[in-house]
Amino acid sequence: MTDIEISRNSKKLHISKVAKKLGLTNEELELYGDYKAKIRRPFDDNAEAKLILVTAISPTPFGEGKTTVSIGLGDALKRLGKKTVIALREPSMGPVFGMKGGATGGGYSQVVPMEDINLHFTGDFHAITSANNLICAAIDNNIYFGNSLDIKEVTFNRCLDVNDRALRKVKLTNREDSFSISSASEIMALFCLATSLDDLRKRLGNIVIGINSKDELVYVKDLKIEGSLVALLKDAFLPNLVQTLENTPTIIHGGPFANIAHGCNSIVATKTAMTLGDYVVTEAGFGADLGAEKFFDIKCRVGKLKPNTVVLVSTIKALKYHGGVSKDKIFEENMDALKRGFANLDRHYNNLKKYGVNVIVCLNKFNTDTKEEIDVVKKHCEEKGYLFSMSEAYSLGSKGALDLAHKVLELPDGKFKFLYKNTDTVVEKINKVCKEIYGAGKVNISKEMLDKIAILEKNKKANLPICVAKTQYSFSDDKDKYGAPVDFEVNVKDIRLYSGAGFITVLLGDIMTMPGLSRKPNCELIDVVDGEIVNLS
Repeated sequence: MTDIEISRNSKKLHISKVAKKLGLTNEELELYGDYKAKIRRPFDDNAEAKLILVTAISPTPFGEGKTTVSIGLGDALKRLGKKTVIALREPSMGPVFGMKGGATGGGYSQVVPMEDINLHFTGDFHAITSANNLICAAIDNNIYFGNSLDIKEVTFNRCLDVNDRALRKVKLTNREDSFSISSASEIMALFCLATSLDDLRKRLGNIVIGINSKDELVYVKDLKIEGSLVALLKDAFLPNLVQTLENTPTIIHGGPFANIAHGCNSIVATKTAMTLGDYVVTEAGFGADLGAEKFFDIKCRVGKLKPNTVVLVSTIKALKYHGGVSKDKIFEENMDALKRGFANLDRHYNNLKKYGVNVIVCLNKFNTDTKEEIDVVKKHCEEKGYLFSMSEAYSLGSKGALDLAHKVLELPDGKFKFLYKNTDTVVEKINKVCKEIYGAGKVNISKEMLDKIAILEKNKKANLPICVAKTQYSFSDDKDKYGAPVDFEVNVKDIRLYSGAGFITVLLGDIMTMPGLSRKPNCELIDVVDGEIVNLS
């Protein structure tokens, strides 16, 4: 059966019954039909649940299955009698209709209702897009009626939750503008880092929208529209409760991309999960150099989170790809390439250990993997002293992740630490991430970029963490440098202040904040037949 067929044939519980397992009452739910709900209970900021992060080696065109592993692990922990909550990001419709597809897991390791989650869900993305574009409308309205804020340069742009390369540059009545995908919007970033509606209001007001003729920053609060923005976002700000195929409670909320933004679900969702459960399984987008680094250095810093264990997902296909195998030969057995690909795995593993957390290498098994290939991976991990497990959750559900769950439960508490301090200079932070995590030999920062950093320092914004935007396919800023390149140079192309979100975005290489559709996108396949959606995965 296909993923969508498995999803439809699952025995879903009414969402109120799923909530009851967590001690939630009907009064603490806002129902969106029978299988989705918003949670109204405030989180406990001092909750001490074990927090487990699932990340992966550098991604490939085949997908590594972080979400599938996350769901399988959560189901397995529940199967072992542990009060478990899974906390995931919301899918963006851009990739759903593009090439990547949905983000609800696969096989017998899925969250449901799959179609709803991958499409409109509870409307959170629409609310974020609307809030973003209300700011843009208010900016241009101020300029139209005399520019009382003396805006010389607008630095905030519009967004849309689709892949549309034609919107990378647009001509307005009075100026040029551009669109980003909604997942790259600063609204999405700060939405996922805010801890309350009051904090959300403050962060919205602190968004920098432009620069005036005196080279001073102009903020959203100068537009006096924070109240309207909070009104648009107040319902979306409540985290969403759904379930897995095995009825494990799952909170899905927020969806920033990790190659552009910080790639984690909301702090509210994670802390709500930690309030309601004893074990929380969450994930961070793309490879550990992007998603996990930002989870640690941004989300954990803001949310005062201390993850205990990290599951580093790998696949046979990904290891061979990073060992130099072309896509058309990826299913052929190639032990030499498989071994060369270990360099990518090893660098991610060693990077994660710098944060003081426990690390488990998890091989996400596919039916194309041979016993000989699996044995080579297992032997490499044993020789390196890595704790190793293999997940078959895709085909077996929770039963296929029991070994991984047992290993998670056996680990002692980690001693989490950050890579850099807030008081490090912006240049020091950039160098630490690029050299210690990516493995760069040199970081090129032009005078123009140094001048931008100087403006941040002048405005007392330099103490913020950094959020690097770069290709997800390589440790470098060149997507074609697979494996574990060394002694390469990276180029800082832009520095952008996300004052509302509370971080500084550093763009490396040719990174796009608005993706385009592929030559044969998924939107050519998805359809509705006899009232049911088909070809959605």
